[in-house]
Amino acid sequence: MTVLDALQATLADEHAAVYTYGVLGARTSQAATPATYDALTTAYRRHRARRDQLRLMVVDAGGTPVAAEVAYALPGPVRRPAQVVQAALDLEATSAEVLLALVARSSGDVREWALTEAVWSATWQVTQGAEPVTWPGAPELG
Repeated sequence: MTVLDALQATLADEHAAVYTYGVLGARTSQAATPATYDALTTAYRRHRARRDQLRLMVVDAGGTPVAAEVAYALPGPVRRPAQVVQAALDLEATSAEVLLALVARSSGDVREWALTEAVWSATWQVTQGAEPVTWPGAPELG
């Protein structure tokens, strides 16, 4: 896998994340669960910024950014607040894995950016109640 391939895979993952956070946010009540709503809004904005940055990185690497799908499958039922939070935690775990794959394939500014974003995803999971893990984004090392 080349750096461009890893960038494209990360961009595709971010398209899915932006879509999923949009759905999760729509299923969250700002009045009933304000902390969850705020956390999802923060994550949505972070993933949108990632997606936009990745588009630029793909172009800089000589590629044409992969387009978003029309829709994405949700990670199971997301009707209750606990299901919404779990879906967001799972999404961030996947994001950390994809970002660390980019870290492994890149160098310089791209690697630094991807590592920073992977750390954000891992930290966000803990702030939302997930148990800290020794190797976030690398479950095979746990």
